[in-house]
Amino acid sequence: MNRRYFLGLALSTAASPVFARRTVDKPRVLSFYHLHTEDRIDITYRIGDHYQRSALQRLNYFFRDFRTGDTIAMDPRLLDLLYDLKVTLGDPDARYHVLSAYRSPATNRMLRRSSSGVAKKSLHLKGQAIDIRFPDLSTRHLRDTAIELSRGGVGYYPRSNFVHLDTGAVRQWRA
Repeated sequence: MNRRYFLGLALSTAASPVFARRTVDKPRVLSFYHLHTEDRIDITYRIGDHYQRSALQRLNYFFRDFRTGDTIAMDPRLLDLLYDLKVTLGDPDARYHVLSAYRSPATNRMLRRSSSGVAKKSLHLKGQAIDIRFPDLSTRHLRDTAIELSRGGVGYYPRSNFVHLDTGAVRQWRA
């Protein structure tokens, strides 16, 4: 038994109709706790290839700018990234702790005045970024796993104990 055998086995299993049906129809569930609003949500946001419109609307509100109440349509690819990260970490019931998601232009300007680490054209402004942590997992491990996925930007903020994820270009930084 060699590497090619196992690769072929994996590909044939993935291509089988039964395997495809099981993974395509599987509901994608995410759980969040917002550290600033203390809101919690457990939600099935996608079933198979179909995003659940009402779930996305609820998540848009959940991820609102907590300072202004403004909302935006969050990028569903960000949700997919969070789901895949959770699965890769091996904890299907994990609840993300959210520090920041959508930021209104007014909030972003205010944060830029008080911190040098806030980008003028932050992807938070477009609903393409989120700052998170898991309570029982090191942010270093969370960062390393996100980098392995290679699906967007990953910022590591060890002093503030969070990881920034976005659906922009693949890149990484430490602040």
